[in-house]
Amino acid sequence: MLTLLMLEYRKLFGARSVKLALLVTLLLPLVWAFAPRLTELIRVNLISGWQLPAVSIGVTIQYLLPLFIALTVAEMIGAEVSQGTLAPLLLRPVDRTKVIASKLIVALTYPFILLTTTVVGSLVAGIPLGFGTFLGGTGLGPGLFVGVGQLSSGAAFAEVVRGAALAGVALMPIAALSLLYGVLYLNTAAAALATFATLILMRLLVVFPETIQRILLTSHLGLYAQQGDITQQLILLLIYTLGFGLMSIFAFDRRDV
Repeated sequence: MLTLLMLEYRKLFGARSVKLALLVTLLLPLVWAFAPRLTELIRVNLISGWQLPAVSIGVTIQYLLPLFIALTVAEMIGAEVSQGTLAPLLLRPVDRTKVIASKLIVALTYPFILLTTTVVGSLVAGIPLGFGTFLGGTGLGPGLFVGVGQLSSGAAFAEVVRGAALAGVALMPIAALSLLYGVLYLNTAAAALATFATLILMRLLVVFPETIQRILLTSHLGLYAQQGDITQQLILLLIYTLGFGLMSIFAFDRRDV
């Protein structure tokens, strides 16, 4: 299993889509340093480098990160099918379940990899603002950017880590869904399109009652900035992830590739 995981991570970081995603998520936050209308658009006067990760996550989590995740995870199956490398692998004495499980594990860690580069890029962009104690909030803790008083560097760092981790959890179901579509369609473009279409469809269901809204995956992409009790949301996201993941394993075990 460990060998399969190492192989999948090697393929992941060798993919052009991943290299592009990592480059974009790393460099995009640097744009904030030169964006004259940023303060006007987010209606917040940024005074600390600790506030930039919240801006970067907020800008990218709705569309850009899901797009990168959908494309890359779909490619984990589709690219191997098109290149003819998946079928020979399955002809070897390797358990099919372990093959797809290794892909699933790598897929579920990919959102956290993208968020890590996003945070790193944001902190680099925030160097001119400094990282000392400041009066306000990071945008990822109590009071959001307004805060609840003075915030130390250690507390700000903890809020950034918590926010990035919650954002990763919110994106995990998208990775699992894309892998499921990859198994069903065995085509990168079709699987990525199906994943993004599903997310857009969920967004369009905003016209339905709030009880339906609460169970939609897209209603919880803002989890990274929420405070208070988030247990129910975490459970729902994990159910989505587990459900899509198990369906991927079940479908792959019975799929003729």
